[in-house]
Amino acid sequence: MSEIEKLLQVMKSLRDPDSGCAWDLKQDFASIAPYTIEEAYEVADAIAREDVSDLRDELGDLLFQVVFHAQMADETGLFDFADVARAINEKMVRRHPHVFGTEEERTQTPSPGAWEQIKKAERRAHAGDGDQSALAGIPVSLPALSKAEKLGKRASSVGFDWPDTQGVRAKIAEEMSEVSAAECSGNPADVQEEMGDLLFAVVNLARHLSVNPEQALAEANAKFERRFRMMEADAMDTRTDFSKLDIDALEIRWQAAKQKTKREA
Repeated sequence: MSEIEKLLQVMKSLRDPDSGCAWDLKQDFASIAPYTIEEAYEVADAIAREDVSDLRDELGDLLFQVVFHAQMADETGLFDFADVARAINEKMVRRHPHVFGTEEERTQTPSPGAWEQIKKAERRAHAGDGDQSALAGIPVSLPALSKAEKLGKRASSVGFDWPDTQGVRAKIAEEMSEVSAAECSGNPADVQEEMGDLLFAVVNLARHLSVNPEQALAEANAKFERRFRMMEADAMDTRTDFSKLDIDALEIRWQAAKQKTKREA
């Protein structure tokens, strides 16, 4: 029995109505979805930490989520794990004609945008007479920054986009003014709406600069945390009450932390 077969059997046993685990038995697609997302983030975290051993374990946890969903689907006759594997095999072969296609296709270099064109054809075929929008198929639950980037890319694919970064920068300036106006109005709902518009415009600038906004913000978060912890450590080393430092003293420590991290880089 292969390890995959063992894993499928373990999952089946956990969901056995007579002898299975009570917690596993009461789960459904919706209740398991947050765990699936969490495991994907833990995989990304292991990669960021360059912890290969942890990556192996986290990939196993993520695979278990796939097996869990497949088992629940199998129980109701929707599909099983083999269907999941078959579907992704067929999709990868279909999307890589330069690798798996005809002899002529394998000799050709993929043209720019070929991958997205294949995906677009798949979306049209899947939608049938349904949603034919250029925005069809973008997951509702994507993180907001990633979704904003995808929305911008899809709109751009049908010509709705700024021709260069100058137009995006002008849009950001416009949205900044509208945030200020909303702030003056004192209406929290208006402020939130305009802040959303500003963030959306910033994501579009990142897209035009070929920067992944989710990754850029994650790196900025990590940098801020690293520098802030240095400030706290410095205060602790000098037996200073960090919470009682004024803004000028904090700024001095912040600049020192910045210089230290730059030297370390």
